[in-house]
Amino acid sequence: MTITAGDIMKLRNAVGAGMMDCKNALEEAGGDMDKAAEILRKKGIVKAAKRADKVASEGKVVSFVSADNKVGAILEVNSETDFVSKSEDFTAFVNLVVEAIVKDNPADVEALKNVVLANGKTVADTVSELTIKIGEKISIRRFVRYDSGLVVSYLHGAKIGVLVEMEGGDIALGTDVAMQIAAANPKSVDREGVDATLLEKEREIFADQLRQQGKPENIIENILKGKMDKFYGEVCLLEQPFIKNEDVTVKQLVDGKGAKVLRFTRYELGEGIEKQEKDFAAEVAEQMG
Repeated sequence: MTITAGDIMKLRNAVGAGMMDCKNALEEAGGDMDKAAEILRKKGIVKAAKRADKVASEGKVVSFVSADNKVGAILEVNSETDFVSKSEDFTAFVNLVVEAIVKDNPADVEALKNVVLANGKTVADTVSELTIKIGEKISIRRFVRYDSGLVVSYLHGAKIGVLVEMEGGDIALGTDVAMQIAAANPKSVDREGVDATLLEKEREIFADQLRQQGKPENIIENILKGKMDKFYGEVCLLEQPFIKNEDVTVKQLVDGKGAKVLRFTRYELGEGIEKQEKDFAAEVAEQMG
């Protein structure tokens, strides 16, 4: 029997499970809607699906780096409450996942769901089981994996995590740089990496401020240069004063060790997540008419 998109949507609307879960259940049930719903309930998928409308903005940011510091990953996994994020089950799960990312190198979150963990089950199946066990939505939000240089991570509790990749230097330097990123929250390594849209927005804001102050147009550009230099000093890692010694910049620190910062990622738990959830909900509602 052919399973149509309409069949899948009908079952999804009835039980609230995911599209692929509904498709698989219908195929297993030979197209029988009631039997498919029963299959989903027996697997516990329906119970897990009931958490789908919850906003999971708590959780943990975790990292894992290989013993030789050549490969590392940083991961954010979300739960609904801080209480669950501190549980042994949740902690064990996120640690298994971040280690699997280092080992298996999945392309993205969707590919990660099919990775088999050390417990012998896929990430997706483990998420479903954990959701049922603890009664909260568990969401793997994002991860980054580095493997092209010296990789160092730093965690500020479970809410801020940094992964740094460097050429040259040592772990101590990498840790100092990662701590700098955690504390000062730069947006890029250097000026070349600053987002063009952000740059233009800041220029417009500064220019408007100067006009409101009555500055003539012929000198605004000269003043803007100084303001933009100050802006770069705030958002570019290498131009920031080093947090342990503000008499030197991060660039001077790194250059003094004969090293180079290749890239970095900074995750802050829950950052922007509610907006993303609302945007996604609006997109789904629009697609479904």
